[in-house]
Amino acid sequence: MAPGGRSARLPCVPVPVKSKLPRLSARPAGRAASVRGVVDAMRAHSAHQLKSSPVTHLEGRARLPGDKAISHPALMLGALAVGETTIQGAREGADIVSTATALRQLGATLEHRGGGEWRVHGVGVGGLREPDDVVHLGDSGAPARILIGLLASHDLTSFVTGGANLQPRSMIRVIEPLSRMGARFISRDGGRLPMAICGPGTAMPIEHRMSTRSSQVKSAILMAALNTPGETMVVEPEATRDHTELLMESFGATLRRQRLDGGALAITLVGQPELTGRALVIPGDPSIAAFAVVAAAIVKGSDVTVMNVGLNPLRAGLFETLREMGADLSFDNRRSMGGEPVADIRVKGGELRCVDVPASRAPTMIDEYPVLAVAAACAAGTSRMAGLADLRGEEGDKLALIAAGLAASGVKSELGADFLHVHGMAGTVPGGGMAETGSDYRVAMAFLVLGMAARAPVAIDDATPIDTSAPGFITMMNGLGARIGDV
Repeated sequence: MAPGGRSARLPCVPVPVKSKLPRLSARPAGRAASVRGVVDAMRAHSAHQLKSSPVTHLEGRARLPGDKAISHPALMLGALAVGETTIQGAREGADIVSTATALRQLGATLEHRGGGEWRVHGVGVGGLREPDDVVHLGDSGAPARILIGLLASHDLTSFVTGGANLQPRSMIRVIEPLSRMGARFISRDGGRLPMAICGPGTAMPIEHRMSTRSSQVKSAILMAALNTPGETMVVEPEATRDHTELLMESFGATLRRQRLDGGALAITLVGQPELTGRALVIPGDPSIAAFAVVAAAIVKGSDVTVMNVGLNPLRAGLFETLREMGADLSFDNRRSMGGEPVADIRVKGGELRCVDVPASRAPTMIDEYPVLAVAAACAAGTSRMAGLADLRGEEGDKLALIAAGLAASGVKSELGADFLHVHGMAGTVPGGGMAETGSDYRVAMAFLVLGMAARAPVAIDDATPIDTSAPGFITMMNGLGARIGDV
């Protein structure tokens, strides 16, 4: 024990980012390939296949889970605040449990009361304690990267890992700027988990200019900046979702925004604020609302109202696009919830026309392109979507998955490095295919939506990601009249 009863901190030797964790054993290449084959076979055996059958119409009211992009940073900021934070409407599921468990390991007190309700007693900025065990970040990339930012500016050593879907993902995009702030990392090849993080005695403020848009990297740097003296600036080439910044301000942090020449946005955070616990109500997730809205729009005769939809302007691009396609959407009971604009969206089914979606709109709807592609498949004419390079990145080729899933159900498309063109079939999609999800819950949910409007059922190869990231989705859609069940 260190003087005063505090556990002595393990020495942290600076190690280049590219260093590897020690290998436990070496295997001949042939055996390694054999082992990978066994693992793939085990995953295929454990996959939960579902199918979605055609329906005559959808109707009713849909209540959404809380916005994932707000739920996770809300818990983290509550853990850094002084006093009690109460949260209502947070996302449920394994991902949020992983975030809460990690924060408990760091000294915060979190009580889950069910139904999206949490009580958090924070430790104050800079008050996190060194965890006694490995911190498991779950299977979701966004909260994992933001938590790494949280850890990186604190004077402690932590060892972090993740689930089978998270471990292959690179953390280089956050490792590089956080290293400039003084943190040290030991990771597997390519910045992959498991990883050791050694925070500095005092973190250094930086100015970080992002070469590509990424709200995850921005949020990770700003989360680290909270425990960093001075002012930290992040410059993004174009504005990305700003939920973390809005939450930080609501807890008492000071941020400044400045539009630069060429359209870039500079965000400056003043470090070491005293955050104060507060009451939060989290709006419904617009990315989940997208599936119910598109389903109702493509099934003729439908009349669905989706309640409490968050309409942050940096997340609402899909709804604008659907209106351009001729969808019958109305936004009722507009109000503010937790500092975010909210409305109830009423959708009536009908005929859709093709659309050209400009690249400039991509940041406001990057998660919704899988389900937009489904809407385009059911529309008349060829829809063209640009600015989609982010969907062909290091975490999997979502564009290829979308195109393959469409082809399996008889829909033609073309894709390139950053575009997707879908040849709509004006409500006559054959269906009957099995879509590969690539462990992406948005791709899985999109093709379940396609099955509702196709002539024959559409199946997905694995619904497990839905169970992890969007529990309750199947129940919500079946409650509106969908016919989703086991293959």
